[in-house]
Amino acid sequence: MGAVARPFIFAWHFLTTIPLSRVHHEPTAPELATSMAWYPVVGLLIGGSLAIADLVLHTGFDPLVVNALLIALLVLLTRGLHQDGLADTLDGLAGGGTVSERLSIMRDPHIGALGATGLFLSLILRYVGLMALPQELRLPALCCMPAVGRWAMVTSAWVSPYARKEGGLAAPFLTHLSWRHVVLATLVVAVGLGVGFGVVSSFVVMMGGAFVVLMGWWGCRSWFGGITGDTLGATNETVEILFLLFVPLLLRLS
Repeated sequence: MGAVARPFIFAWHFLTTIPLSRVHHEPTAPELATSMAWYPVVGLLIGGSLAIADLVLHTGFDPLVVNALLIALLVLLTRGLHQDGLADTLDGLAGGGTVSERLSIMRDPHIGALGATGLFLSLILRYVGLMALPQELRLPALCCMPAVGRWAMVTSAWVSPYARKEGGLAAPFLTHLSWRHVVLATLVVAVGLGVGFGVVSSFVVMMGGAFVVLMGWWGCRSWFGGITGDTLGATNETVEILFLLFVPLLLRLS
């Protein structure tokens, strides 16, 4: 497997449930960091799958049913990885009075009341966002939504310190993450948004995304002492939902 193909496959296997290679490859820390540069590419492929499914499902189902099926497909494709991170992050915020308590709660596999409520509300907001999308924006929004969310993960990982001193799931990915990986991820998202919405609209959307990332950076530093794998998942969920809800408004302003 080539030097370029390996990081892409690691990114694909981490972010989706679809195997590309049956051979077990032990990634190095630099390869894991490089794989994050491929996250938006994987996001575009996931988004493309959603767009194709949307076209096919609309031939036989009511739009209300189609939106629910698209959300179910997204969760299945990504094995609920980011939804789990959102729920754990909310549980940590709800149950911990200190940074160490919040981090400890987030490692508990059981979901709490706020985590369950936040997960439920996130699915409702995602559904409402799909319902409210203007038809002319639907396909480009479906294609770009997962890419924008995963770009936000990469950017957040680069600008924030890792919270757990003892290490964790996200630590090997972040050890060698550099600005070059962030630039590559940003270029991929910019091209995808530019093709789907135009250059000016692409810039407006990315500025909005950068603002959300900065807010997330401040929150993670204040509440958790940095980022974790769970907060990165929560970042993805938050950015995807805000993208669906606000992209029609942002595009009208541009």
